[in-house]
Amino acid sequence: MARTAARMDVTRSAILAHIGAHGPTSRAELARALSVSPALITGATKRLIADGLLTELDHSPSQGGRPARLLGLVTESGRAIGIKVVADHITLVEVGIDGSVQRSATREFDAAAGAALSELTAITVEFLSEGTSGPFLGIGVGVPGTVDEQDAGTVDSTQLGWVRVPVGETLRRAVDLPVLVENNVNALAMAEALYGSGRGLAHALVVTIGTGIGAGIISDGTVFRGWRGGAGELGHVPVVPDGPPCVCGGTGCLETLISERALLAEATAAGVLPEDSDVDALRIRADSGDPGAEAIFRTAGTHLGRTLAGLVNVLDPEAVIVLGEGVTAWRHWSAGFEPAFRAALIPHTRHIPITVETWQDDRWAQGAAALVLSTPFDAQGRSGEQGRLVRERLAIGEAPAAARPAAGETGVPQ
Repeated sequence: MARTAARMDVTRSAILAHIGAHGPTSRAELARALSVSPALITGATKRLIADGLLTELDHSPSQGGRPARLLGLVTESGRAIGIKVVADHITLVEVGIDGSVQRSATREFDAAAGAALSELTAITVEFLSEGTSGPFLGIGVGVPGTVDEQDAGTVDSTQLGWVRVPVGETLRRAVDLPVLVENNVNALAMAEALYGSGRGLAHALVVTIGTGIGAGIISDGTVFRGWRGGAGELGHVPVVPDGPPCVCGGTGCLETLISERALLAEATAAGVLPEDSDVDALRIRADSGDPGAEAIFRTAGTHLGRTLAGLVNVLDPEAVIVLGEGVTAWRHWSAGFEPAFRAALIPHTRHIPITVETWQDDRWAQGAAALVLSTPFDAQGRSGEQGRLVRERLAIGEAPAAARPAAGETGVPQ
C-alpha cells in the first residue's frame, strides 16, 4: 500500500516537472513522455488541478481530431530558492515551479572570513523570510568548487578558500528545508537542460567564461559529475608548458590565460588599460576598435577554441552552449575562437553548432534553483534523501490530507 502511494507521488512530481521544463502539455503528450498509461495521467492530473498545482489552458491545434486541452503550471504552487556563492558576494533568487525568477537580491560576502558560513546562513534566512506566500520546495546552492555529493553538500573550493565546509548540513539545520549543493557550472548546465538551449538535447557541453572557466557535461540528459563531483574543470586543462601559476597548484592552465584576471593582467602589461581597470573597460576599448584590446580577446578566443575542440573530440556532444559574464564581449572572442575551434575538430564533429546565450547576473543563482526543480528527473538518485524530500513536497505541496492520493488508489502501476 505504501509503495502504491509512493509511485503516485513520483508520477505527480514527474508531471509537474515535465510541464515546468517543456511548457503547457496535453494529457496524451504527458502519457507518452512519462511512459505511463493515459488512465494514470488522467487521474493524477485531475488531483493536481484540484490541489491547485495545475490549470487547464486553451486547446492545442488539432490535426483533424478533437483538439487536446493543454495543462499548465500554477506558478504559485511551489517555489525554490537558488543561491550563488562567490568570494565577495552572494546572489539569491526565488523562482517559480516553472523556473521563472520571481525576485532576486545580492549581498556582500567575505568567503575568507571565519564566520563566512554563519553569514551565508543569516543571509539565506533573511531572504526566505521576505518571500511571498506559497510552499517552498527547497534550496539549491551553487559554488565554484568541488562538492562531494549534492545531498551532503560538503564543499572544497580554492576560489573561496574552503576545505571540507559543511554548507548543506549547516543550512538544513537553520531553515528546515531540503538543501542541495553543487558545483555552480554543473547547476547551470542543469538549468540549461531544463529551461535553456540544452532543452531536448541528450548530450551537450555548457561552457562558462568569466571570472573562471568551466564546463558542464550533459550526458544522456543528466549532468555528468565524475567520481568526486569535479568533472568539467575546463579551466584547469594545461595549455602552455611552464605558463603562469594557477590556484589549483599547476601552471599554464587555460584559466591562467583567459579568465577575467588574466585578460586584465595582459591589458595592463601591454599598456591597453591602466591598473585597477575592470573587464568592462577592456570590452569598451575593443568595441571602439582599439587593436590592443581586440588582440587580447582574439588570443583568448584562440586558446579557448583549441582547448574546447579537444573536449568535443573526446565527448562527441550534440551542441556546445557558451554563456557567462564573458559573453558580453563574445564578438571579440569569436575572431580567434571560430577558426581555432573548427580547425582542431576531427571531421565528424566539425559542424557542431555553437550557441552563445545572452547573460543575466542572476543566471548562476537560477541554475542553483534548478537543482531543486530537477529532482524528479534524478533517475540515478544523485540528489539522495534531500531530493526525495523535494519530490515529496512537489508531489503533495500544501494540499490538505483529504486531497492527497490514498494508498489504495486504483490504476496505479505496481
